[in-house]
Amino acid sequence: MEGSMAYLLVIVAGLFEVGFATFLKLSDGFSRLIPSIGFLVCAAISFSLLAEAAKTLPIGTSYAIWTGIGAAGTAILGMLIFNDPVSLTRFLAIGLIIGGVVLLNLTGGSHA
Repeated sequence: MEGSMAYLLVIVAGLFEVGFATFLKLSDGFSRLIPSIGFLVCAAISFSLLAEAAKTLPIGTSYAIWTGIGAAGTAILGMLIFNDPVSLTRFLAIGLIIGGVVLLNLTGGSHA
């Protein structure tokens, strides 16, 4: 697989990670059927795409992008729709996550 396609897959996998975290919250401890199914579907898609991307990209880079998108995206979504606390410190933390992923990506590259 081409490197740019692997990056696209891991980015989409990260977005599905945000989806499964959101559905996890909405499932109320897996006591609500539809959000629980949403969690399972998003998790399966997310892990599958991550596994495919990790065939081409270094696992550290793949995992960092995946968790970075998941952590930052979920934190932002939490502030927007779940009334999570909003503060400058939280935005700084999100910026540090994104910066760390970018820095790791700049030093990682693809492998054969």
